[in-house]
Amino acid sequence: MALSPADELLTLRDLVRYAVTRFAQARLVYGHGTTTALDEAAFMMLEGLSLPVDELGPWLEARLTRPERERLIGLIEARIATRKPAPYLVGRAYIQGVPFRVDERVIVPRSYLGEMMMTGALTQDGAGPVPDPFEISRVLDLCTGSGCLAILAAMAYPNAAVDAVDLSRDALEVAKLNLADHDMEDRVHLIAGDLFKPLAGRRYDLIIANPPYVAKAEVDAFPAEYRAEPVMAHLGGADGLDIVRRILAEAGDHLTPEGGLICEIGTGRDILEAEYDLPFLWLDSAESEGEVFWLSAADLAAE
Repeated sequence: MALSPADELLTLRDLVRYAVTRFAQARLVYGHGTTTALDEAAFMMLEGLSLPVDELGPWLEARLTRPERERLIGLIEARIATRKPAPYLVGRAYIQGVPFRVDERVIVPRSYLGEMMMTGALTQDGAGPVPDPFEISRVLDLCTGSGCLAILAAMAYPNAAVDAVDLSRDALEVAKLNLADHDMEDRVHLIAGDLFKPLAGRRYDLIIANPPYVAKAEVDAFPAEYRAEPVMAHLGGADGLDIVRRILAEAGDHLTPEGGLICEIGTGRDILEAEYDLPFLWLDSAESEGEVFWLSAADLAAE
């Protein structure tokens, strides 16, 4: 009788090596928290074993039980057969080491804004535009999806109450689970609605926005991994910036005098700078350059 992979692959090292080979043969596409076959394999295997996902080395020689081996092989084959992003298959994604539940109702969290908030890069001590984080009392997270940025904002700005808005009620159901996981129900308020429409009269010290910003032609050409995510979480119109323009038009009416807007827009910098006479402050992260801008309330009022 022929041996199955579970008969021959005994250690975590064996499973990771097998996964990398299978992923390379299948020509998978990455970008949902990992960028290589090795990183994808390590994430799936560690998360599949409920081990810390930030360090593979200590576990490589661990001999796995047969049920563990069969489960991991099942994840490997499911990743190839379905082409779904790995976080959907394991039900979890991470930003700056903070875990969030995910499924097909939400885009897989991977915003540059999470890194900027959690590393303090936005504060003036980190040479960013935000003053003392303890002085931020009200935050708005637009297009919240899984609620990840709203939760990270509550962590980064400990005195802030956070409103988190999304048009998708399905996404807000996932966000509700994440709020419970992080004990944030009293700090973060989920609101169903279209951008600023449900927020009449409310003003904020900080508006965070990671809206859909992918151009239609790019969405139409998505590989299967990206097509697995909700289209509305990506599609930003013909040039990708329709929703960004709406945010720019209305954000000033919802900022306190000393407040500001931080917005992730992908690769649309040249379009915005040609279209708007605004003093965009472009902020870089470890993996991005010129894909996030800051504008103060005063900047927007002058438009």
